Amino acid sequence: MSATSQGRLPKSIPLPSVPFALLAVLLAALWMAGGASRPDVLGQVVVRCVAWLAVIILLLMGPRLPRVRTDPVALLLLFTIALPTIQLVPLPPELWQRLPGRDVFIQAATLSGQAQPWRPLSIVPGATLNALASLIVPVATWLLASSLNDDERRRLPGMLLCVVIATMLVGLVQFSGIIYDNPFVNDSPGEISGTFANRNHFSLLMAIGCLLAPTWGLAGERLAYWRLPAVVGLLLLLFLTILGSGSRAGLGLGVVALLLGVILSGHRIRKALAFYPRWVYPTLVAAFAVIIIAFVSLSVMADRAVSINRAFALDAGQDMRTRGLPTVLSMIKTYFPFGSGLGGFDPIFRIHEPFALLAPTYFNHAHNDYLEIVLDTGLLGAVLVLSALVWWGRASMTVWTIGMGRAYALPRLGSATIFLVMIASLFDYPARVPLIMAVTVIAGIWLNATAEVTTLPRRGQHL
Repeated sequence: MSATSQGRLPKSIPLPSVPFALLAVLLAALWMAGGASRPDVLGQVVVRCVAWLAVIILLLMGPRLPRVRTDPVALLLLFTIALPTIQLVPLPPELWQRLPGRDVFIQAATLSGQAQPWRPLSIVPGATLNALASLIVPVATWLLASSLNDDERRRLPGMLLCVVIATMLVGLVQFSGIIYDNPFVNDSPGEISGTFANRNHFSLLMAIGCLLAPTWGLAGERLAYWRLPAVVGLLLLLFLTILGSGSRAGLGLGVVALLLGVILSGHRIRKALAFYPRWVYPTLVAAFAVIIIAFVSLSVMADRAVSINRAFALDAGQDMRTRGLPTVLSMIKTYFPFGSGLGGFDPIFRIHEPFALLAPTYFNHAHNDYLEIVLDTGLLGAVLVLSALVWWGRASMTVWTIGMGRAYALPRLGSATIFLVMIASLFDYPARVPLIMAVTVIAGIWLNATAEVTTLPRRGQHL
């Protein structure tokens, strides 16, 4: 074979590393079965088994594990694991009876003539044990994603975008009227929620896709122009899917995500248009906005924008989130500063639920994860959440102000992704869903890369 013919042979595609292959398998399992937070759905068994297997294989066949003590994401995970572990430690009766909010249980034991046993801090220890078991998913995700090499980390947004697109396609199948009964989640028939049990969580993932798409489309040293129309079409499809899902919260998240997507991609597009007149970039942004508005208008006229219809039909007085808020705040006051125990909101709420809120349906979460964490874990949980917010704020401030190069693309993507999850947590519980857990951990790893990027010299500085 001649040298010329040898030179024309395509380059061999490198085999993925063990962590990359395991992470792909884990994300596939999460796409299939990781869309629900309820402990009794079949999907929990699937994703936790896959996560444990991935960790075991990584320990046996993978590279050296990453360092924990210098990684804020790992430290936050460790402290999160510590909370339910502490809540499951049995306490002597004298100490347990002094905890706030335990009076009703003390009276029940007294009336029945039973001696007070040793009990854990958690009022519903089975639910707390399930909460502890669920943390294998973010732990496995951190171990796998932190073990990737630089090239594989750059390919990770594309992998997540594939998960988003696959989820969107399931939602479009549901939108067409085909009944999709997912055996792994507790979905509602007729609801457009993709592989999720909740359309708000589905729309959050679609909004995250609006961040992933421009990052993927503008990746690489050389701009692949064929990706640009694909990105525009994908953004349109993602936003229209959010509109069709009927999620009011998702509608707001989608708008925020589109704006963040423009900000994330602005510098790279301006650089690509450096040889064009200055008016070209704002014209392109305006044209994109007009296209979005036009398609949204068509969707409204065709009566397909269910999210907008539900937003205008909202009656705050009938919304259970609004009606249940005073009770939730009262519960926090009752159990503070030690909390009632992770995962036990449903049975604890039934103890305090007033007659005016009784309904055939049940209030499974506080629909404000910040309040529910404080209710479940008390002061320790509040400090942990505050610490996470402070870390996110400081890291985000750094990555959004220090530079505009390609090296900052993934840290900014991580910052924006966590921001969307933070907003969604104000009126829902997305971070309790396995797939969103994994995406949030990956976003945290991207944001933590800020520390590595900032060790490089700034513009005008020398090594």
